[in-house]
Formats: sequence, structure tokens, C-alpha cells
Amino acid sequence: MKFTAHYKINWHDTDANRRLRPSRWIVYMQETADAHLRAFGTSLDDMRDRQGLAFLLSRITVRIYEQLHVGDEIDVITWVCEGHGLSFDRCFTVVKDGKTVGEAFSVWGLMSLKQKRLLRTSEFSYGFPPDEAPDKALTSRVRYPQIDCMECVGERKIVYSDIDYNGHMNNTHYPDMLCDFTPDILSKQVTGLALSFLHEAAFGHTLRVYRSKREDGCCFRTLDEDGNCCLEALLLTESTPMIE
Repeated sequence: MKFTAHYKINWHDTDANRRLRPSRWIVYMQETADAHLRAFGTSLDDMRDRQGLAFLLSRITVRIYEQLHVGDEIDVITWVCEGHGLSFDRCFTVVKDGKTVGEAFSVWGLMSLKQKRLLRTSEFSYGFPPDEAPDKALTSRVRYPQIDCMECVGERKIVYSDIDYNGHMNNTHYPDMLCDFTPDILSKQVTGLALSFLHEAAFGHTLRVYRSKREDGCCFRTLDEDGNCCLEALLLTESTPMIE
């Protein structure tokens, strides 16, 4: 069952080129997912506090077909697909003036905080049926270069402004962090991204950021102080004049 939420782009959600920041695309999507749950009598907070359950983002692929700006009004449509095993799948479409301007496919794990294990899709019900399968173009995985073929381009400490209720860096913060390590980012616009979360980036830890350039963007990996790979990511960009 599909669910739609309406938004107006805020000034504080935009960057130096007055475009919606990449992280905010994911924020609007995840706010819509939470509203979807609330419409059926629960929420992410309710699930955690009352049921001891927490959705953890495993990976997400986003495609941006048209940039959004201050004052743009959009509809974000979300639905769950039929998951398998430990994978809970959710799709998103972003529409402006009747035109699809972005879409995303995400895979989540559902953690039992009491049992310290991931639940299978057969052990949980949303209370509404799954809808159409995702676009296959969004579900394909990215092949990342080995870490020794990438350049270490800096470090990033995980601070108060990054963390959420789970005590680690919120997944919506990563795209803007990757932009910070993208050369000449002010003369580019983000057209897509793929994020794979492998390990939590905990408060107080410092991540080492590794990068490999491509013609259409950059691949990234982040390693924490213990050598764990926290993130594998692809940021797709294209050159564009900076708005004066």
C-alpha cells in the first residue's frame, strides 16, 4: 500500500547553489516512511520503546533526475516491497508538478534490541500489504575498488551533531559528509548516490576517508579507529555552473 506525504523545500535544507542538499533528499524520504507507519498506528519511536525493535539501514540507492530548490513543493511516495530473509525493502518516488524528479530503493534490517538479533521478514508485519517490486536499475549493487587502490583524503570525527538515538552517526548525514571530500563540489551537482552501511560509526570515533575518482563521480570507503569499514559509497556528480 503506497503512502504519500507533501513537503515544501525549506531554505535551510539547501546548499550554496540553492539546491536541496543530498542528505535532505534522504531525510524527506525517511520522514515519509515514518509517517507511513504512523498512519497505521505505530512509529519508529513506538517500535523501539514499546516493542524493542529498530530498523537499521543496510543500503540505499538514490537517483536525482531534477534538482530541487527553495519553495519547490513535492510529493514523496513510499511503499514496502516483498522482502526476503533478513531484508526489509522499501521504495521511494519524489514527484514535483506531476513529474518524477527522484527515486530510491532501500534495504533495511530489523533488530530485536532484547534478543540482539536481526528478525526475518516472516517475523514482522507492517499491518499493510507490500506493493510493486522496485526498479531493477536501482537494486543492482556497486562494485567498489579495494582499499589499497584508494587514496586517504582525510579524517572525520563523529560528534554530537552527527548522532541519533542509537548513539552512532545517523545515516542521513553521510551524503553531505561525502560531498565535503569531493573535489570542486561547488561546481558540481549530485545526480545519485549509493550507500552501503557495514559497521556503526560511534560517537567520539574518528573515521579515515578513502576516495577513488571515476568519470561520473567518486567511490568512498570509511574506516574507524579499529579498522572496521563503516561505509562503502558512490557519489554520482556532473559539472554545472555555480549560481551567482
